[in-house]
Amino acid sequence: MAPPAMVVATPSIALEGLAVGVDNLRHDVALSPRFVDAARAQIMRLIVRHGELEGLLAAEAPQKSQAPSWMRDAAAGPNREAVRGPADPSDWKPLLAELHLAALNRAKKEEKLSLDLLARLAVTKFLRTEMSQQFPQVLERCRVLLKSYEGIRQGKAVEYRERVAAFQVRKKIILRKTGQDLFETLRAIEKETLARTRRSFFGEPKADEPGSAALSSYGLFINRLAFSEDGRDDYLCAEHYVMLGNWDRDPDRYPRLQDVVWNFLRSLYGEETTTETIDSWMCAPENSRTLVGTGTPDDSSPEGAAQQDRLTKWVRLLEDEQVMECVIASYHTVPLLGEYAPRINPQQLKNALISRPECDRVERMIQEHGKLSPASLYAAVAKVAACRGAERAKVAARFLQDFSHYHRDLRRLEILNAALDSVNLVATDKLRELSRMNGTLYEFLLPEEQPEQPEEVRVLRHVVLKADVRDSTRLTRTLMEKGLNPASYFSLNFYDPVNKLLGKYGAQKVFLEGDAIILAILEREGEPGLAVSRACVLAREIIEIVRGYNELMKRSNMPELELGIGITLQETAPLYLMDGERQIMISEALNESDRLSSCNKRARKVMESQAGPFHVYVFQAQDAGSPSDHANPADQPNEDSVVSYNLGGIRMNQSAFRKLEQEISLVPLAVKLPPALASDKGEYRLSSGIVPVDRDIFRKIVVRESRVPKVNAEDFSVQGWTDRTYYEICTDPAIYAALEKKKSAKA
Repeated sequence: MAPPAMVVATPSIALEGLAVGVDNLRHDVALSPRFVDAARAQIMRLIVRHGELEGLLAAEAPQKSQAPSWMRDAAAGPNREAVRGPADPSDWKPLLAELHLAALNRAKKEEKLSLDLLARLAVTKFLRTEMSQQFPQVLERCRVLLKSYEGIRQGKAVEYRERVAAFQVRKKIILRKTGQDLFETLRAIEKETLARTRRSFFGEPKADEPGSAALSSYGLFINRLAFSEDGRDDYLCAEHYVMLGNWDRDPDRYPRLQDVVWNFLRSLYGEETTTETIDSWMCAPENSRTLVGTGTPDDSSPEGAAQQDRLTKWVRLLEDEQVMECVIASYHTVPLLGEYAPRINPQQLKNALISRPECDRVERMIQEHGKLSPASLYAAVAKVAACRGAERAKVAARFLQDFSHYHRDLRRLEILNAALDSVNLVATDKLRELSRMNGTLYEFLLPEEQPEQPEEVRVLRHVVLKADVRDSTRLTRTLMEKGLNPASYFSLNFYDPVNKLLGKYGAQKVFLEGDAIILAILEREGEPGLAVSRACVLAREIIEIVRGYNELMKRSNMPELELGIGITLQETAPLYLMDGERQIMISEALNESDRLSSCNKRARKVMESQAGPFHVYVFQAQDAGSPSDHANPADQPNEDSVVSYNLGGIRMNQSAFRKLEQEISLVPLAVKLPPALASDKGEYRLSSGIVPVDRDIFRKIVVRESRVPKVNAEDFSVQGWTDRTYYEICTDPAIYAALEKKKSAKA
């Protein structure tokens, strides 16, 4: 049986379309001063905590004139907690997320994803640089403290001197733990906020589309090795990959095991397979599972039998190369690290599990320490010796996948290091000003640090949303007949809840009619440009709120509110006239939103029982005797012949839909609607997208694009189709439920 097709993955990053800095080699970057200060304080806190120096530095003498100013500030004032323990996540993590979101919004605004990649590189380089710089700063603080104890309190002086010496010896361990804390924070904000926002703006990476390479580059930053010196850390490898040998005599060194894996793949795919091809295969860890499974293939199927053959061949190769025992020992070393390391080197522990002389040596070291017991070591030696047959196959399969993960992350680290060399973190005001004057400085600031804008920021375009209550006259009469107050009814169930949403979406009230509310969202220069998508989510929320209140009204035997919403984009700023001190908006979008929110009574009578999951329909009505193929009506019908149905729906104009396609990534959608709801009156296409409402708030929308049918004016039977289209933001819960069901099934 031919070996399976392999997935190809080649880590890369390209900063396309960016200007080089004043040295004509690198990109000049300046980071937010507030972020820089917070990051320095956070890294210092982490180093102090992992160096177990909190108590020692809490005893610092008040005189700190010899220490740098930022150290003196870190031990007093708002950062006093720096010497007591870990930083409060509410200070550090939100700032990091806010800076990355600002960069992502800028990249979306300028349609240049490389801007966001540059910001990610700059932050990574800054954090790595600060780790190496702040360790000696903390050490200097300790030395200053020790000098203050000379000649007095000798007992404390000896104790503190020993702790500082241990801090120096454990430098690599402390920096590794600090780097892993930074990595975990970066991974958390990527998962919670950045990845979803990026997908909303730019969609998913696809191999055959422009820009997909840039989207695929983000894997370089979510890499456990990103904050390590060279990726060869024993503890990191043991905990998250597999611990390989470091010494020249070790048979399981990375270069040698790489040759073993390469030979295995060439034995399957032919000796002519190039190194570059195999390297790209190994950068996709899922290939390992495809080749040998999890170590227990089901040989009842042809593919399972083939996996079993490949796994047997892989185990035999590891044994022939005399590395199988080392691999088994690597996994059994991990539980021993917490008990014996760092007193005993991890490599010594691993070798002790497979070599009697090494085991004796480690046993003596344990006995010399006094407080340690060799019981765990003996148990691990027994487990390695007892690993036979099927258990060895499982270990071999796991090792191939872990080695592939490690190889991929090493390659990503190499690409990341090369990219970091192209970033120049501008350190001086003079150089920053020079680069800014030349137009080559990329500044990534927090929103509150942005340069002050003029008082009147230019409005580029605006969106008008009209929510119209259906048959308000009849509703008012019904309420009065029941002895109820129509004004309070509309206020409590409609106007007040909508007013509470305005600040959330940056909307403003244009004016209030007796049975309608008209809102506007202005899109100003320098803003992310999400006016239409925010209007769509606002409209959905209005529909959902009214639907919820209607459920309560129904239980109380009260009349229900029925809405229709129209959304219109106008690609210019609105005009205003003054009524005393009151501004009154003048805009063509007002009239069009009124038309889009309307519902023809005749259409409602016909469609109300058969509308299905959609709540917006548009028809071109024709007299029964008129021909269905006029020369003109398909493309430019008389507006009087266009009949609209909008009951609990949201309709937008074509300009708004085109702008929505630019604002967020709309993905074609094929959901299987419940049979009882699958009764559409026309041909349509569904698309879904995710709208970022706030930093951690995202709302899904489904958009329906449908053709306008020609219908008989009497019975609305379809006579043909026009070339015109209309657009609906779907509101029916059944559509979103079907979408979630499909997503869950896919997951």
